[in-house]
Amino acid sequence: AALDIPHYVLDYEHKFEQAVMGAFADSYLSGETPVPCVACNQNIKFRDLLETAEGLGAAALATGHYVKSVPGEYGWELHRAADKERDQSYFLFNTTPEQLAFLRFPLGGMPKDETRALAREFGLDIAGKSDSQDICFVPTGRYTQVIERLRPGAAESGNIVHVDGGVLGRHTGIINYTIGQRRGLGIAAAEPLYVVKLDAARHQVVVGPREALLAHTVVLRDLNWLGDEPFETAVAGALEVLARIRSTGPLQPATLLCESGTVLVELADGEEGVSPGQACVFYAATGGGERLLGGGWIKSAQGAFGTKDAFPVEAPLPAEAFLV
Repeated sequence: AALDIPHYVLDYEHKFEQAVMGAFADSYLSGETPVPCVACNQNIKFRDLLETAEGLGAAALATGHYVKSVPGEYGWELHRAADKERDQSYFLFNTTPEQLAFLRFPLGGMPKDETRALAREFGLDIAGKSDSQDICFVPTGRYTQVIERLRPGAAESGNIVHVDGGVLGRHTGIINYTIGQRRGLGIAAAEPLYVVKLDAARHQVVVGPREALLAHTVVLRDLNWLGDEPFETAVAGALEVLARIRSTGPLQPATLLCESGTVLVELADGEEGVSPGQACVFYAATGGGERLLGGGWIKSAQGAFGTKDAFPVEAPLPAEAFLV
C-alpha cells in the first residue's frame, strides 16, 4: 500500500508443509542434518512462486536475498553478496541458469544498514524489523517437537555405540542428537566422546573421540553446476575451488573431482562434524571466491576413521540390559 503497487497473497501452506517441513522431518529421521532453507528456495520460491510470477506476466522475480547475480559472458552468474556477514549464496546453490535469468537480487550489493536507511527514507514501517535468525517454522529452536508433530511415533530408541563396536548405553531417538555433539549423551566414559554418526537403519548413535569427527573427503549427490563449461569438462582431472560446508563456515581450499560418475570434494584443511544431508557449496578459486560455481548434498564423509557409513558395530544388547 505504501508503494502503491498491486499486492497478491498466495497460499503455499500445504506445499510448504510437504516440500519443506515434511522433507525436513524425514531427513532427520534418516540420520541426516537437513538445510530446509535450501529446500524452500528450490521448491517454493524459485519453482512455485517463479511459475506464478511468469503466469502473471511479470518480467522478473525480485527477492530480498543477500546475493548478487552478475551478467557474464555465458549468461547470468551467482556471486556472494557485498555484505559478507549476511551473504546467502550458500542457500541458493541449487538455483539453475534458467532461474537466474528471471531472478533479480536488488539487495545483494548493499549492506543491511543501507537497506534499512532506504526503507526509512521511503516511509516503510518494516525499516526496523528484527533480523530472521532461526528456521522460520522452528522459532523456538526445538526442532524435535516439529518432527514429532509431523511424524508421530517415528523416532525409535536404540543403542549408543562406540566406533570400535562396543555398546555404551541407550538413546530415545536419533533425532535428539547431532553430529559433533558432546554434552547430554547420557553415557559415562574415560575420554570425551562425540557423536560421529547417526545410523538410522540400525537406530544407533555412534560416538568416538574428537579426531573421528574430522573429514577430508565428502561424496556428493544431486549436484547443481553453474560454471561456464559443462561439469565434466571443468573437472577433467581436477578443479581447484573454495568449498563451504556450513552457511556460516569459512571458505577453504578444496579439489573437486568426478570419479566413475561419483562427485568428490577433497578438503585441504578438513572439516569437523560433517553430516549427510548438509550441503557442500563451492566457489571459484580465483577472484577471492566471489562466484558460486555450484554445490551438492553430502551423501557421506571420510576421514582418518574411514567412511562414516562403515563403522564396525557389534550386535546390540537387549534393552533390558540397561534397565535399572
